Amino acid sequence: MKQKNLKILTVILILLFGFESFGQQDPMYTQYMYNTLAVNPGYAGSRDALSITALLRQQWVGITGAPSTQSLVMHSPIYNDNMGLGLSVINDKIGPTQQTQVYADYSYTIQTSDNAKLAFGLKAGLSIYQADLTQLHSIAGGDQNIYNIDNKLLPNVGVGVFYYNDKGYLGLSAPKLFQPNISIYNSSTSTVSNAVLRRHYFLIGGYVFDLSEKIKFKPSFLLKAVEGAPLSADLSANFFFNNKFGLGLAHRFDDSFSGLLQYYVTPQFRIGYAYDFTTTELRHYNSGSHELMLGYDFNFVDDNRIRSPRFF
Repeated sequence: MKQKNLKILTVILILLFGFESFGQQDPMYTQYMYNTLAVNPGYAGSRDALSITALLRQQWVGITGAPSTQSLVMHSPIYNDNMGLGLSVINDKIGPTQQTQVYADYSYTIQTSDNAKLAFGLKAGLSIYQADLTQLHSIAGGDQNIYNIDNKLLPNVGVGVFYYNDKGYLGLSAPKLFQPNISIYNSSTSTVSNAVLRRHYFLIGGYVFDLSEKIKFKPSFLLKAVEGAPLSADLSANFFFNNKFGLGLAHRFDDSFSGLLQYYVTPQFRIGYAYDFTTTELRHYNSGSHELMLGYDFNFVDDNRIRSPRFF
């Protein structure tokens, strides 16, 4: 009974915290290295193909109201690879709140050396927020007159720079520059609560080392900074064998350890899976987090070149 009560209390705290701070936390991904467009518009067109990536994430399995995220991103170069266009659609649900983001991306790329490029990106779109706050009172009862958020539209713009060559990359971005308020009205007390959508800054990077003809090593990182929250840091290390199979470990500081698997069915078609083991006190109430990634590159160039898989 004690464990059950602790679980119920944890769920309530997660839901309450999720609502108060949902505007300050963008969705997180363990396989961020394959979902770069979601955080940096400068990435648009960098794969020299029409690239489509779908990512499904179920966090903290076993906890009611835990985060669930679905992401679909696509991008392609245009006009002799100098420009790129992209589209990101992300749906993120946490407890009684849900946000759907639809953003268009544009990048302009300049050649900085024989094999390196620097891209400048712009992101523009909107987020649709919904919240059924009466769910927060389903266990212990309470005020049912709290005003729900129903399809609130929040337009925004973002920027990013992305430097890359055949072996590595480094990007800095702020995908949402505006910081709008969301007001919640409680009719029983005639009070208004405000939640601020905080600006996030992302620094992402990685490099592919050739350990031998058949083995490659790719370390990567993602740093996220947002006002009012600790710096979030993700580190990962992946090994690729014969350009077909990838195996790696990752660590999100003060949060989790992860195992990653990738398989390249063809140089264009890739499948990825990640499992997160929570290291916080929440580990007692969930069986981990699961993340599935599918990606495909449509190469429209008609030539006889042998294409190697891109690992970022």
